[in-house]
Amino acid sequence: MKQWKMPTFWLSALLLFAMLFGACTAAVSPAAPVDEGAVPEAAVPAPAAVERPNVVYDLPDLGGRAVSAAMANDYTPLQFIDPGTGEAVGWEYDAVTEICRRLNCVVEWNNTSWDAMIPAINAGQFDIGMDGITITEERAQQVDFSAPYMTSQQFMLVRAEEDRFATPADFAAATELLVGAQPGTTGFYTAVYDILDGDEANPRVKLFDNFGASVQALITGDVDMVLVDAASGRGYIGANPDRLKIVGDAIKSEDFGFIFPQGSDLVEPFNAAIASMQEDGYDGYLNTKWFFLYDPAQ
Repeated sequence: MKQWKMPTFWLSALLLFAMLFGACTAAVSPAAPVDEGAVPEAAVPAPAAVERPNVVYDLPDLGGRAVSAAMANDYTPLQFIDPGTGEAVGWEYDAVTEICRRLNCVVEWNNTSWDAMIPAINAGQFDIGMDGITITEERAQQVDFSAPYMTSQQFMLVRAEEDRFATPADFAAATELLVGAQPGTTGFYTAVYDILDGDEANPRVKLFDNFGASVQALITGDVDMVLVDAASGRGYIGANPDRLKIVGDAIKSEDFGFIFPQGSDLVEPFNAAIASMQEDGYDGYLNTKWFFLYDPAQ
């Protein structure tokens, strides 16, 4: 049976061509109330029209175990509400569904806010969390990470007519320019420490409750730049082709991982399944589906 194999140069092209955007995921913030309203499993379709790899792996069998998964549905195209259907969909939904198919487990989807996710996982309220979460040493003190399932790069997202700056140095030198960010995210810290002066209270950094709000502020002219990563920028640019663009080169790279309560016995099985998907190319199929084929404007 044909395998979904993506050559290395295509995966590199995926990350560079898409120059995608980034909610850049947050560091640990104070615990917030968790909305435990479950996302109906029927609203998260499995990947369609894909030939399953004809490969047999020696993977753990979880015996039909239920795995509670937390997501915020705020990070196109990793996890979001499809505007055309109202369904919760995305790369991470498909990936975890496939992982549980291989490990013989059943996913129970739960919606929570980004601010609450890491504290909730740390407290054991859910078995796994996902939201394009960058693997960092600080977060690893609160939760256990899976092996990286995606590597992304951060870029500067600006309005389509922007011509005042094209590099981080240009932006830093233009003191009247503002950057929008979500508190505690890697985008926030990159803006503060890699572009500006290291002062987290710098008035040039305008804070928003979520990443989508910062992009909307960019579109309306309330800020001049938002840092985005290569994992989901195509969603915003695709939905606003005449309003947004990327300028400059990649500022930094980061790895994404799923998070678990510390000491979770799911880390090793999930790592084995992730490795099998990378080996047989199923992750390449998901990259093609969500970064090349999905059109958020439809």
